[in-house]
Amino acid sequence: MAAAGNKTNWFAIWVSVAVVVVLVGVGALVWWMNSSATSPAAAPESAAVESETGAIIVGDGPDEVEVWADFYCPHCQDFEDLYGPAISELVDSGEITLRLQPVALASLNAASGTQFSARSASAMYCVAEEAGGQAAYDFMTSVFALHPTGQGLTNEKLTQLAEDAGAPDAGDCIADQTHAKFALSQAENLPANDQGQAGTPSMLVNGEYVTITGDVAADLTDRLG
Repeated sequence: MAAAGNKTNWFAIWVSVAVVVVLVGVGALVWWMNSSATSPAAAPESAAVESETGAIIVGDGPDEVEVWADFYCPHCQDFEDLYGPAISELVDSGEITLRLQPVALASLNAASGTQFSARSASAMYCVAEEAGGQAAYDFMTSVFALHPTGQGLTNEKLTQLAEDAGAPDAGDCIADQTHAKFALSQAENLPANDQGQAGTPSMLVNGEYVTITGDVAADLTDRLG
């Protein structure tokens, strides 16, 4: 009689092979998920959107003002209340080129429970794609005027505001959150102050980071020309 210890345990071998196959499959899935999560999102394709930076361009004045803002950020809402009228006048008078950077901060996006930061920033890009920079700017001021809190605005309300701004066909783009991933990725590109701190709102005048003090003249108009 042959000894039992000399027999090949094919059951154990096949179990081991199966475990290896499963682990490889799981590893591939994790790699794919991580790659999908971290793969760079492309800027919206529009003549009004700068492909390299994602900035929505409004006007063509000699001085440049760049504003980074999250629609759900209360400080950004305050910024628009205080600085918005002056910026609007500068755009209308042809004194500045306004560079708008809608951004969705992950923490604020989660806070609403409805992904409002990403949805609203994406919606602004939808308007820019369809109707250009001025329409996107008008959409932005309309959203900020409502001072969104809680769950933010619904996609239906965002679509209505888009229509009012001159983008009647933006509804599907807004509902699909077409540019939400890009808006979230823009948080990595927020400009930083001298201490390396970055957040919203942020403003640059002619490429120079401005520490927002609440003094519109000192922070904005006195820096032009």
